[in-house]
Amino acid sequence: MSDFKKVRALTGMKDALPPESVQWEALEAIVRDWLAAYGYQNLRTPVLEHTRLFARGIGEVTDIVEKEMYSFVDPLNDERLTLRPEFTAGMVRAVIEHNVLYDRPRRVYALGPVFRHERPQRGRYRQFHQIDVEALGFPGPDVDAELIVMLSRLWRRLGLDDIRLEINSLGQAAERAAHRAALIEHLQRHVDVLDDEARRRMHSNPLRVLDTKNPAMQDMANSAPRLFDFLGEESLAHYRGLCARLEDAGITYTLNPRLVRGLDYYNLTVFEWVTDRLGAQGTVCGGGRYDGLIELLGGKPAPAVGFAIGMERLLDLWSQKDQYAHPAECQVYVAHQGEDGQRRAASLAEALRDAGLRVLVHAGSTGFKSQFRRADASGAAVAVVVGGDELASGRATVKWLRRGAPEGEQQESIPFDRLAEELQSRI
Repeated sequence: MSDFKKVRALTGMKDALPPESVQWEALEAIVRDWLAAYGYQNLRTPVLEHTRLFARGIGEVTDIVEKEMYSFVDPLNDERLTLRPEFTAGMVRAVIEHNVLYDRPRRVYALGPVFRHERPQRGRYRQFHQIDVEALGFPGPDVDAELIVMLSRLWRRLGLDDIRLEINSLGQAAERAAHRAALIEHLQRHVDVLDDEARRRMHSNPLRVLDTKNPAMQDMANSAPRLFDFLGEESLAHYRGLCARLEDAGITYTLNPRLVRGLDYYNLTVFEWVTDRLGAQGTVCGGGRYDGLIELLGGKPAPAVGFAIGMERLLDLWSQKDQYAHPAECQVYVAHQGEDGQRRAASLAEALRDAGLRVLVHAGSTGFKSQFRRADASGAAVAVVVGGDELASGRATVKWLRRGAPEGEQQESIPFDRLAEELQSRI
């Protein structure tokens, strides 16, 4: 017996086995179809990027950059690298590097893992997965609204009726600067109630202080100057344009003046879809406008807006996932006897796959009784039998296990050359 110590998955990093993995695939297929309906195309970026990309794009004093990134120095070239903690910065980097916006705005999306070193809990892992959607080069509130409307469509498709929308506007740089000065003054007046984290951030990132979960700081946060009250006419017009379009679509929303999101690159519209079904981790989707990020990362100035959805949380909420709880391994299970039967079974299976059917051929040589048990366990609709009699007659014996049988019959004989056509039409 080996003395090798058994290896387990790292804390906060989770395996997905059938049937859960089948639920993942089903959800991903729904998501891709939903995105295609709005003209979004897939953009794939590396999992590993230069650390400075995230420090610049997300913000030096955000929780992600300060506490949560998986970073290391590559010993081959002495470069500091990071596993992506979110998608937007990497997608913007790719758009700049390949001049994607040279001729027109673009709608793109990404699906995949991101990494943050934080305390694992329900709906939050150290490797988790996001659906990231970005509309690049579009300046108006019409596209902000389109993103929210398309999310509403996804919730309906997934049967989620207990997700609510909160929105806010973060205005433009000059408005945020005026609010920042007033907010710092407010925090200084209430410095005695600030915890250590808030005091550290009071000057570097005061907006994030308002996002506190500390009960002792709630009254201070509630009485703080609201960024919304510092908005100029142009920012208010953008906000009103968004609201009008949401009302046109019949989407209910709440203005949350304390909604700031956790990343430095946002301006104007920010939004979150939240639920009470996931405990403390109630945000299912968050996003907003980041018109300055492309220029900040070295590109030509261009507006942009997007959002990200946590797939683990979405899967947790999905009301229809149970229909995938017992997935069939195949539609057709081919049983056989003897070497000639095994070889004929293999060629028949290829013809069935050519017809679009999912097929398993029994591996090895065992008795028909055990093969039929395995066929039933596979979830197949039908077992196709190829033995000596079948080879002699040129006809497969078809045993219907779940559906498709002729009325009153569970077994029939079908010529080999008609088998694919018959099964394709009845499964």
